[in-house]
Amino acid sequence: MAYATTNPYTGEVIASFPDATDAQVQTALDEAHAAFEVWRDTSFAERAQVMTAAAAILRRDCDHYARLGTLEMGKLFEESRKEVILSAEIFEYYARNAQDLLKPEVLPVADPAEGKATLVHEPLGIVLAIEPWNFPFYQVVRIIAPQLSAGNAVLLKHASNLPQCAAAFDTLMAEAGLPKGLFRNLYAARPHTAMILNDPRVCGVALTGSEGAGTVIAGIAGKALKKATMELGGADAFIVLDDADVAKAARWAVIGRHWNAGQVCVSAKRLIVADAVYDQFVALYKQGVAALKAGDPMDPATTLAPLSSQAAADDLRDQVTRAMDLGAKVEVIGAPVPEQGAFFQPLLMSNLDEKNDARHWEFFGPVTQIYRAKDEADAIRIANDSPYGLGGSVFTQDEARGARVARAIRTGMVVINHPLAPKADLPFGGIKNSGYGRELIGLGIKEFVNHKLINVVDIDAAF
Repeated sequence: MAYATTNPYTGEVIASFPDATDAQVQTALDEAHAAFEVWRDTSFAERAQVMTAAAAILRRDCDHYARLGTLEMGKLFEESRKEVILSAEIFEYYARNAQDLLKPEVLPVADPAEGKATLVHEPLGIVLAIEPWNFPFYQVVRIIAPQLSAGNAVLLKHASNLPQCAAAFDTLMAEAGLPKGLFRNLYAARPHTAMILNDPRVCGVALTGSEGAGTVIAGIAGKALKKATMELGGADAFIVLDDADVAKAARWAVIGRHWNAGQVCVSAKRLIVADAVYDQFVALYKQGVAALKAGDPMDPATTLAPLSSQAAADDLRDQVTRAMDLGAKVEVIGAPVPEQGAFFQPLLMSNLDEKNDARHWEFFGPVTQIYRAKDEADAIRIANDSPYGLGGSVFTQDEARGARVARAIRTGMVVINHPLAPKADLPFGGIKNSGYGRELIGLGIKEFVNHKLINVVDIDAAF
């Protein structure tokens, strides 16, 4: 069966679940639309009560949800707990701010005779959320919190290796008091994506996933004339300039590359280090990686988790081999990882010059690309030599310089002197092959609403 829980640490198949039937999908669409017709006129205060309740449940039962995340995709238990708390913070953000973010806007007009123009933001219908496995809760909440707060309904197609995390959202939202039909997890089969997006009651799709998946889903949505937001892959640059605090930059690089076992769209995948500090940085980085301890993700002493599945580890290994065939040099760094479980040995990859196409690949796991930059301009050139444009980091002791370099990097997000990490009150999204659209804050809540102009004009005004 497509939907199954397989513990990445033990390899044990815990449970499996059948795909949804066509009839179940149609029932979900019918109930979502009926619920939406009522919910769209429900007050922001009532919607906020549900968001607040959902957050409280996540905080109360944090360990329960965290254990599910660790069981199904293998992340460190403490990282799972932080993800659950972040999810609660997102619910709380929209409970506090949704009404203000969507308040009507009076538009300035050049001539009073043009009328009294107002822009209102109205919900559109059912949003399909297609979400990945690397953040079982956060990825879902950053869609359902804003979209439910805006007055829409949401149907979820979660990753096939997270069936229990996906089902937990049905329980969570029901306990939080969300009316039946407004949210539903569907173990949807592949043909169901087109079935859902072709339904006139569905207003669009929000996808987080691979570049390949984005191409397919965006194509289906486009053919159906439906709005889509795409958060796809990334190969974020982590730039260390010649005036950076090298020791701190190296420590952050270890964390930025290896949290969630390196399976993060905004991981620090490409370390771009100024020539003047390159050797010092690399030595410190290797020391930091060597200190990581791979093991049971439920053990507090573990600092490097297994990958999400054995298939993910095998695919990454094949990708590294192909990069080496193209001329990449690969060095094993860090302590040996356990043979049991879907672990992947940390690697340092270099010799990724203009002749090696592997410099344009995303390595989803603990494989670090390292580049030596001649100077600031060269670092910017290397950073922008990527088909991706999600995030990035710049390390320097001169904040003005950092901001200048950040503006020159062609991505959706840049952080100075820190690895990029999602927050409840900051936007998320990229450009180029990393996708389009934004999630979180006001940008996210306005992705699937109708920005309607209402203009009151004097009946005797000139045409």
